[in-house]
Amino acid sequence: MNENNSVLTNTMTTLLEGKKYTTLRDILVTMNAADIAVLFESMPEEKLPLLFRLLPKELAADTFVEMEADSQEMLIKGFSDAELKEVVDELYVDDAVDIVEEMPANVVRRILRQADPEMRKMINEILNYPEDSAGSIMTTEYVSLRPAMTVSEAIKHIRRTGVDKETIYTCYVATNRMLIGTISLKTLLLSDEDDVIRDIMEQNPIYVTTTDDQELVAQTLSKYDFIAVPVVDQEGRLVGIVTVDDAMDVIEEEATEDIEKMNAIMPTDKKYLQTTPFELWKARIPWLLILMISATITEHIIGRYEQALSAVVALTAFIPMLMDTGGNAGGQASVTIIRGLSLNEIQPRDVLKVLWKEIRVGVMCAVTLGVATMLKITLLERVEFKIAMVVGLTLSCTIVLAKTVGCTLPLAAKRVGLDPAVMSSPFITTIVDALSLVIYFTFATVLLGL
Repeated sequence: MNENNSVLTNTMTTLLEGKKYTTLRDILVTMNAADIAVLFESMPEEKLPLLFRLLPKELAADTFVEMEADSQEMLIKGFSDAELKEVVDELYVDDAVDIVEEMPANVVRRILRQADPEMRKMINEILNYPEDSAGSIMTTEYVSLRPAMTVSEAIKHIRRTGVDKETIYTCYVATNRMLIGTISLKTLLLSDEDDVIRDIMEQNPIYVTTTDDQELVAQTLSKYDFIAVPVVDQEGRLVGIVTVDDAMDVIEEEATEDIEKMNAIMPTDKKYLQTTPFELWKARIPWLLILMISATITEHIIGRYEQALSAVVALTAFIPMLMDTGGNAGGQASVTIIRGLSLNEIQPRDVLKVLWKEIRVGVMCAVTLGVATMLKITLLERVEFKIAMVVGLTLSCTIVLAKTVGCTLPLAAKRVGLDPAVMSSPFITTIVDALSLVIYFTFATVLLGL
């Protein structure tokens, strides 16, 4: 794919230099908007306005939506008011909102000036909803039908208004804006023309509210295999829909955020190559400082038992292995639980079930690794059996403890309203490291008489 893009980029550049604009346009109109956006990102910035103007109006708007915010801003600044209005008029409301949220204030003002009054009103309404809520990602462009309509009337209504809607495959039935049902285009096409909508619609529709978290919206679409889910306000009035393409963006955004948190990085909206070193430093340094400070606990523990370590130097060699294994065991449990919480497979109320399962897993892992470690140390490294027993017992207890900590902390975070991803591997590893050292030196003191 990258090789194809490189060839296409070279072809475009050659055609541009030769001023073969008709040939360029003929190639571009055969491409998907997302592919054109990727192609445009690889072209010199000064050529973008010219390339963009070669696109037909509708394809230009679709391509604009797919482009990166920096490129969008650069194009907007180069647009005349008439050109900007053409693009804005072709945008769906949710796409226009996404663009507005990424732009500086002076660019936003230009966009809103060129939007028609109805579009401007809808954009402002959506911008007033809480960030990352269903209301903030919905579109107000949906097909609404009245329950008393016949199928024939409904189809005429869709033909007349559907061209401007985000989707026509699912229609929403409302009385005085109150959502009472849904009906698919397939049902309409396969029903008799005289059938009344209220008789053939799906009653008790699944919906989300404007204040619901966007992650819940994505989960709802996934659970029920919807193309779109209706959004109602606190009074039950239909105010918009969230389509599956927006839900996919949410899933990607939430997954990226969780991965960043689980690796002790503050979340950022920018792509890696568009992020400056200073911004990366700001995203990484807070957690590194926190983890460094918390790691001083292990330093104090080792310092407290310095005399024991000097008496039995062999104990020192096994500290990294014990800490790493404990951290890995805790990380396995935490990642499993965080994923389960994200997919709604696990709830905080399941803490006892989760704990009991992880303890059993921990015991089985502990016996396996404990015995294997003792045999390895005794037979291959020729270490005294008492020391091997200290290491084996410590490792076994550490693994059970790590599994326990790794599964309970994300559940506790969820219970108090925090993001479970915060209780990630680096955080859990720091806790388990300290506990494993306490266990290690306790066993050493008792069994070796230190």
